[in-house]
Amino acid sequence: MSTHKVLVIDDSKVIRMRVRDMLPPNTFEVIEAKDGLEGYNLIRSENPNLIVLDFLLPKMSGWEVYQELQKEYQLKTIPLVVMSGRKEEVMEKIPEPFDYFAFVEKPFDQKQLVDAIREAMAKAKKHPRPVEFASTNNVGTAASSSSDTAAEIQTLNAKIAQMQDEINSLKKQLSQLIVFIKQRIK
Repeated sequence: MSTHKVLVIDDSKVIRMRVRDMLPPNTFEVIEAKDGLEGYNLIRSENPNLIVLDFLLPKMSGWEVYQELQKEYQLKTIPLVVMSGRKEEVMEKIPEPFDYFAFVEKPFDQKQLVDAIREAMAKAKKHPRPVEFASTNNVGTAASSSSDTAAEIQTLNAKIAQMQDEINSLKKQLSQLIVFIKQRIK
């Protein structure tokens, strides 16, 4: 009996079947989703141990799924392998180095997939733990206020991380633009 759930989110049935076939037999229960929205709903309902996510998807893109995962600590710590045939499109949204997920470029072989899964499992452990507040006051409103504050801090931290990703992307684009301009000036 398999003990690990792997969710494969890709609009290509061929890719979903290929990933299933590349995983060691009788080790994983593979769940499949054909679009980002279905995949996100399965993430919430099935609690997978690993997500293999295509970046270009209908209904909800892989980028949008990734952003939703980053909003909740329990979701963003699930090992994630992002796959795409167009790495440059992934890098437009999320600049390298990919700190919290592994990337595998399509087409890939079994060794590349297994290496990406190992990398994703190691990187998932790097997520900083959310800040927790210990309430010194036993009054109900103080405890609920403390949990509200913790939730607000977590939301703000997620927004800061998203903004930092966008800043990094803009910096990269600016440096590429500068290189392009310097080449044209020569």
